[in-house]
Amino acid sequence: MNRNNLLEVTVRSVTLERPWSWLARGFADLRRAPRIDLFYGLIFTGFGYVLCLGLYAADQMFLILPLGGGFLLLAPMLAVGLYHVSARLEDSGRPTLADALRAWWPARGQLAVMAFVLLFAYLVWLRVAFLIFMLFFGLQPPAPETFVNDVFLQPQSVPFLIIGTGAGAVLALAVFAISAISIPMIMDRNVGALVAIVTSVRVVAANPRPMMLWAALIVLFTAAGLASLFIGLVVTLPLIAHASWHAYRDLVD
Repeated sequence: MNRNNLLEVTVRSVTLERPWSWLARGFADLRRAPRIDLFYGLIFTGFGYVLCLGLYAADQMFLILPLGGGFLLLAPMLAVGLYHVSARLEDSGRPTLADALRAWWPARGQLAVMAFVLLFAYLVWLRVAFLIFMLFFGLQPPAPETFVNDVFLQPQSVPFLIIGTGAGAVLALAVFAISAISIPMIMDRNVGALVAIVTSVRVVAANPRPMMLWAALIVLFTAAGLASLFIGLVVTLPLIAHASWHAYRDLVD
């Protein structure tokens, strides 16, 4: 495929039930490559604990909300190796951890472009989150021992959470539109990042209800992993990554 030809990409329309099929196939991949998934899952979980401990030690626990929320924006880049695992399983291959860790190399240039785009969105989200936090709580962050009470149980907590969640949802929706299938597509085909981003947006526009359900499922599974003190991320993030590969294969001809 010509890297710059958008017209060569055909987008499929799917039914509202398809996201459940993606999850089922993702779970099947999870069962077929448990060691690789466990490795990635433990990295995700370990990163969460390191982040929390670092913020606690620095008396910056108030940053856990924007940093945790922004993790969803970067997650598609972190799952490159797991997309490769699903691709190998789909071809009846036997994926290895070494292959998964090297999966980004053939498409490193275009993946670097996608990484820059997602990192830029992440930095925008952090700036917006800081501004919202300072608007409600001033320049003095709450102490770690009173963080929950100061942030969630005060009179200003409800409008803070509504505005913060709304702003995050708008940015997350935009990032979801450009990254829903773009990274698996870059890995699977000889296309540039621009072609993949435009195709991803076309996929979301052509399938608004199924893709909104898929976005909600991603948020739900990720939130469940975070709510379980990061332990659930061992399973939920690899599951979402595998399912995202099958979503791409289902949505792009």
